[in-house]
Amino acid sequence: MKILSGIQPSGQLHIGNYFGMMQTMISQMASSELYVFIVDLHAMTSVHDRDRLAMGTIEAAADFLALGLDPDRCTFWVQSDVPEVCELYWVLSTIAPMGLIERCHSYKDKVANGVEASHGLFSYPVLMAADILLYQADQVPVGQDQKQHLEVARDLAQKFNHVFGETFVVPEPAISTTTAIVPGLDGRKMSKSYDNTIPIFLAGKELKKKIMAIATDATPVEDPKDPDQCNLFAMFKLFASPDRLQEVRELYVGGGAAYGYIKLELLDLISEYFAEARRKKAEFLADPSMVRAILRKGADKARAKANVTMELVRERVGLKY
Repeated sequence: MKILSGIQPSGQLHIGNYFGMMQTMISQMASSELYVFIVDLHAMTSVHDRDRLAMGTIEAAADFLALGLDPDRCTFWVQSDVPEVCELYWVLSTIAPMGLIERCHSYKDKVANGVEASHGLFSYPVLMAADILLYQADQVPVGQDQKQHLEVARDLAQKFNHVFGETFVVPEPAISTTTAIVPGLDGRKMSKSYDNTIPIFLAGKELKKKIMAIATDATPVEDPKDPDQCNLFAMFKLFASPDRLQEVRELYVGGGAAYGYIKLELLDLISEYFAEARRKKAEFLADPSMVRAILRKGADKARAKANVTMELVRERVGLKY
């Protein structure tokens, strides 16, 4: 089975990225044909700073490598290093119904949260479809908020196949019911757009500041609380052992859950969880040329796959004459 997903280098990757996609992808290396890429073209919808985008791409790659992604057991590359994706994006744009793209809520949400409206932001789902269909992915791990974009890819694959003949695999979404949406500091989905994230590799005083800023209610310590309605508990359960999680749940239900102490425990859990990855990331960033070499090798593998698809697409639509 071919499994594919990408991540934007538009800012520091956070624990929502990790539990929502990265952990799932890394765990699939042994059992699937895995495709993982840094979506720098998508990031350009919000990042218009050359140095920030370039360095963000290296950092995102280092994050994946430090967390355990093995480039010899998957295809790992940068989106823009395979120009065929832009060609397929245009081909799909010519058959993408305006109504289909206009119904996508992500564009409206991002504009409402201050992202500048642009054609690139509006047509983001078509480029995402090209990302997926170019490599004939069978399955795409996505958060609940990205499921609609995956449906666009499915619709475009089906329409292309109907108009021009069987060409694309129609991909299926893979959504974890437990980590589809990781909450941010304010209770909304953790997102760079909302500035409510906890970066994966944050440490020390900066990490503590973030943890202590997690929004909680004013219920007294001794009163019962509903853990399933608590933003802090939702984060805590991502890191705590099953036994400790049950103990804390009982404190919520029976009274005695002190938010401040739980936050400090969460601080220790996060620090320990990512300690080894933090050390490895520092090693990769100390030698960015090594990261670039890994990405170039991955791009060669990705482009070989992309060319097979594009040869068929060109023949189907009449671009080969």
